[in-house]
Amino acid sequence: MARGASMLLHARHQARWIVLAVVVALLAGAGLYLQLRTPVAVGVPANTGAAHPVVEGNRIVDARSGRDFVPRGVNWSSFEYACAQGWGMSALDNLVAREPAPTEARTIAAWGANTVRLPLNQDCWLGTRGAPVSDQYEERTVAGYRSDVHGFVTALNRAGVVVILDLHSRKRIGQPEFGNLAMPDSESIAFWTSVATEYAGNPSVMFDAFNEPYSRYSSSGAELLFGLTWRCWRDGGCPAPVEDDQTATLGQVTYPAQGMAAMVSAIRDAGAEQPILLGGLDYANDISHWLEFAPDDDQLVAAFHSYDFKACGDRDCWDDVIAPIADTVPVLTSELGARHPEKGYVGRYLDWADEHGLGVLFWVWADHPGDPMALVTDERGRPTSYGRLARAWLTGHQPGA
Repeated sequence: MARGASMLLHARHQARWIVLAVVVALLAGAGLYLQLRTPVAVGVPANTGAAHPVVEGNRIVDARSGRDFVPRGVNWSSFEYACAQGWGMSALDNLVAREPAPTEARTIAAWGANTVRLPLNQDCWLGTRGAPVSDQYEERTVAGYRSDVHGFVTALNRAGVVVILDLHSRKRIGQPEFGNLAMPDSESIAFWTSVATEYAGNPSVMFDAFNEPYSRYSSSGAELLFGLTWRCWRDGGCPAPVEDDQTATLGQVTYPAQGMAAMVSAIRDAGAEQPILLGGLDYANDISHWLEFAPDDDQLVAAFHSYDFKACGDRDCWDDVIAPIADTVPVLTSELGARHPEKGYVGRYLDWADEHGLGVLFWVWADHPGDPMALVTDERGRPTSYGRLARAWLTGHQPGA
C-alpha cells in the first residue's frame, strides 16, 4: 500500500475511534444523569407474595387488585418478651424444624390467616437497657434480633400473610423481664425511625404505633396517678410514670410522654407510606374520640382491642362507638380475647364484626400452659379448643369457603 494511502487510512481509523469515544462518553454521562435524576425501579412495588394494604376511605384495599382487604389472623407472641427474659429471641428458637420461620408461617397460613401482628420489644430492637439479654450459652445482639424479625416477616409474606409490626413492650430496668409503659417515650421515636426505614420498601407490612396506651392507678386501684387524656394521646407532653404496668408505682418519677402524632411523623419522615394502626385509651379499648384527635394522615387505621373484661365489651358499645367510626375510617380489632373464650363472648363479637366487615386478629398464637387465650398447644400448631374456634372462623373466610 502506498504511503499516502496508508496515512489516509490511519487518519480515518483515528477519526472513527475519536467519534466512538465521544459517543461512549455521552452515553455514560447520560446514564449517570439518569441514575442521579431517577432512582432505579421507582414506583415498582416489591413482589412479597402477600397483599399490599392501603387505606381508601373507610376501607383497606389490596393495591395489587383494588379489592377489599380485610385483615384476619392472629397475634404471634414472643418477640416482645423472650429477648428481655434472656432465653431466646422468640419462640422460633424452640421450634423443632429444619426451617423454623417458614414452617411456622405455613402453619399459620394453613389456618386461613391473611395477617399476623408481631409485637416487638423496643429495647431489643434498639439495644437499650441491656437488651437483648444474653446467657451463658449465647450472646444475643441487636443485629441478631433484627435479623430474626426480618426472617419471620419474609417467611410470613412468602406464605401470603401481611405483617403488622407493633411497638409492644420494653425491658424492665435492671431485671431480665418485660413490661408495657403507659405511652411512648423519646426512644420510641428512634425505634420507629429505625423500623420504618428498614421496612419502608415492603408494601406487605403495616405498623402499629403503640400497643395499648393507658391511665395508671395506685396498687389498690383507689387513686388515679396518671390520667391519660385524648389530647396527650395525640400531642404528648404529659408526665407518665416510668414504671411499667406490672410494677408498683407511686407516680413520682415520670417521663414526658410522646404522642401518636410524633409516632406517625417518625414513620413518615423515614419514608414509609404504609398504613399505621393507632390504638385508643384504656388499653386500646376506648376509641370513642379517635376521629376527633387522630393525627392528620390518610393512611390511619383505628385499632380496637376487644376483651370481655373491658368497658367496651357488649353490642351496645360496639353499635354506639365502634360502628360509627368504621363508617369513616377502617377499624381493625387488632386483639380479641376473653377470660373464657369458648363461652360466648368471642363468638358474639365475631358475629358482630362480620356484620360490619371488620377485621379481627385473635390473641394469641402461643403455647402458654394454663392461658385460656392460647390458640395452640405446642410448637406444631395443634389447636386448643379456643384455637379450633379461631381456625374455623378464619378458614370460613378464605376465598371459595
